Amino acid sequence: MPDEVNVLIVTQTAIPDALVEPVRQVSPRLRVTARGAPSITERDTAYLDAEVLCTTGDPPTAAQAPRLRWVQAYSAGVEHFFRVDPLILDRVVLTTSSGVHTPQMPEYVLMMILAWAHRLPALMANQAAGEWTGERRSLTAIGELRGATLGVVGYGSIGRESARLAKAFGMRILASKRDPTRRPDSGWCLPGTGDPAGDLPERFYSLDELALMLPECDYVLLALPHTAATHHLLDAQALRAMRPTAVLVNIARGGLVDEPALIEALRSGALRAAALDVFEKEPLPASSPLWSMPNVLLSPHISGFAPGHDARLMALLADNLRRYLAGQKLFNQVEPAIGY
Repeated sequence: MPDEVNVLIVTQTAIPDALVEPVRQVSPRLRVTARGAPSITERDTAYLDAEVLCTTGDPPTAAQAPRLRWVQAYSAGVEHFFRVDPLILDRVVLTTSSGVHTPQMPEYVLMMILAWAHRLPALMANQAAGEWTGERRSLTAIGELRGATLGVVGYGSIGRESARLAKAFGMRILASKRDPTRRPDSGWCLPGTGDPAGDLPERFYSLDELALMLPECDYVLLALPHTAATHHLLDAQALRAMRPTAVLVNIARGGLVDEPALIEALRSGALRAAALDVFEKEPLPASSPLWSMPNVLLSPHISGFAPGHDARLMALLADNLRRYLAGQKLFNQVEPAIGY
């Protein structure tokens, strides 16, 4: 029999054995160990034999994991992996968990779009006050999604599933991505989700053409990785390009947006509203004006949490292990030069 492949799964709390079992069943060559995150002392030896690592945290150093060849990240965003020992990324393949976070994150996106479309914050404020303020008709003045335009910035698994759900409401879809000529989705995805062929958007834009797309949108979703190239992608100039009636939804990374410029746009009326699950500094400081702004909905970076996450992650790991053992390219393989 060919050599054994040691697979180590290290998560904040150990993944239940019933979810790990399908990974073990991939091949008799696999020796799979799942455990809760080790302490710093335990880390010194925990990774010595691992050839494959699935982890919620940073990867070990090259010295701690001399046999490591592939790291499967627990998250879709992997910018933190580039802050550790560069030697480890010189000789290992890094894959993301893109596709695992559908359906919960796109459902969050549609929840926030519907909340602003149907004036849910105003309705809740009236309920808290115990009275209907102003004319009742004003509480539904913005109205329906049918015919409205959603601009998806970052057309990966989350962006594609968000587009599919929005299309079901009759929305027009525009999309922006690094390479708009690459429309099919080559990443891992759940059957029946997303837009595998890239057929839903009416038009694709490159990130350099974002200023052309933004004025067309009633809702703008940020669903792309945070890299040096995308830092403050939505700066003051980009925010000025948006419609004053538009709503921004960010479920990706806070660093994609110039936060002071966003606050000013929301205060001045240059932007109608925002729904933010991520921030430049997390947790969001108590001093942030975002806490008290009536045209902002906040959540503490939770849109990716769901009961089915770990089961889907193990399904992705199993599929990628089959490819690894067969010498095939893995799903969601990171290109180090671009950071995702």
